[in-house]
Amino acid sequence: MGLFSSKDWNVIAIIFERREMYRVNGQRCKGGEATKVRDNVKTFERTIFWAVFDQKRSFLEGESGRGEKMVTNDIVQRLKKELHTNPTVQQILGILERGELDKAAKPLLWGGYPKSEQQPMDE
Repeated sequence: MGLFSSKDWNVIAIIFERREMYRVNGQRCKGGEATKVRDNVKTFERTIFWAVFDQKRSFLEGESGRGEKMVTNDIVQRLKKELHTNPTVQQILGILERGELDKAAKPLLWGGYPKSEQQPMDE
């Protein structure tokens, strides 16, 4: 970083809500606050995956969180692979980049949720 530059990050977290629904939480933060937010997201119990982006939407860092134990490894890997192109993540990043809000959250629209384990009942 240069002499006058500081962190201006968009921190994204995929949060486990229930088996068939995760939430995308995003927060725009600057300077030392950015590091604090990232560290809190890393250690939150329900974070499945987290990522940090700059204001040009470049991926800076990210990895699975403590909530990875709530889902299968395949789900974590798929989220990691598809995070950059997911429409909900893109919407949240757009809101943060435009400065509309400092924090935003939406249910994750995603085709990778586990299939229901319930069997159809015979009539």
